[in-house]
Amino acid sequence: MSSAPDDGQIRCGWVDSASELYRDYHDQEWGRPVRDSAALFERVSLEAFQSGLSWLVILRKRENFRRAFADFDVETVARFTDADVARLMDDAGIVRNRAKIEATIANARATIDLGATDLADLLWSFAPPPRPRPADLSAIPAVTPESTAMARELKRRGFRFVGPTTAYALMQATGMVDDHVRACWVPPVTV
Repeated sequence: MSSAPDDGQIRCGWVDSASELYRDYHDQEWGRPVRDSAALFERVSLEAFQSGLSWLVILRKRENFRRAFADFDVETVARFTDADVARLMDDAGIVRNRAKIEATIANARATIDLGATDLADLLWSFAPPPRPRPADLSAIPAVTPESTAMARELKRRGFRFVGPTTAYALMQATGMVDDHVRACWVPPVTV
């Protein structure tokens, strides 16, 4: 693991600044609005795989996940078969959890079943109004009424591994909420 130089920037307390990968994710991606349905499907999938693990584990395996899941192309993943599940269970480059693999395939099928409803429109419909950035990490919730409602609706539509905590992590990661702490150097993004 390479060590990132101390650049003097103040970041959110969850960032391991010794990891360049983690720091770059925080600085360039986390909390930035994502409105593309394909990119959101990838994020929903990765958040599900992260459940119970460190996000850094997922970031380190992200390219492997993209390769294993056909760049998270919804149509392709929806056609995965039991043979694909077996292939993925043998892939040491990803998190080999059968329930999460099967959930990703089910979520691709549920995304297709949305029909005329765009995944991005559905997810963003749960974004709360903008609010001030939290003073510190202790002011950041793990679950909100909006993430609970999102999880409930996704489950109703056949999605799996999308509980309220995972839904809130998705909201944070994709800029539906801005949970960078006030002292963080990353400038606020207007949604």
